[in-house]
Amino acid sequence: MGEVNLSQVMDRNQSFVDRVIEESGQDIRQCYQCAKCSGGCPGSSEMDYPPNQIIRMLMLGMKEEVLNSRTIWVCMGCNTCTTRCIRDIQVAAVMDTLRQEAVRAGYVDKAQTVLNFNDSFLWTVRTFGRLFEPGMAMLNNLKTGNYMKDMQFGLPLMLKGKASMFPHRIKGRREMKKIFDNVQGGK
Repeated sequence: MGEVNLSQVMDRNQSFVDRVIEESGQDIRQCYQCAKCSGGCPGSSEMDYPPNQIIRMLMLGMKEEVLNSRTIWVCMGCNTCTTRCIRDIQVAAVMDTLRQEAVRAGYVDKAQTVLNFNDSFLWTVRTFGRLFEPGMAMLNNLKTGNYMKDMQFGLPLMLKGKASMFPHRIKGRREMKKIFDNVQGGK
């Protein structure tokens, strides 16, 4: 990470820290670094910083390091950290807010596969009113350039009746589209 002048960083990024606290609804300043969140995290082995270090870096105003971290994208939102936190901080909510901040600020290099998957998932729900797994998988594979990824699973799932080649459209798709339009601003 290199040398960091903490007082300069804290002063420069205080508004960012305040925004994360407000948007997540979590007062991370209450954390006293017991590391219980990190000790129970099932994804910590894939993270570049454990959750407690992300919280500490955030407390110190280290915006670029936090938003550039792989950790915020690896967090599964399973809330194991929240159940273990003796200060009742919902770390997963903070991570979700940090992901949103990273997207807004353009820090998405480490997250493109996550964002592609999310877009593919939401497209199928918006289009068909529910998840259409084969369509989502195909669209995601097109977006990522992994055209044949997981193809070996498609036919066996279809033969067992676990997946359909064609989407099932629900009633009320128009209402579902309105929900998406209201939430996403008509994307």
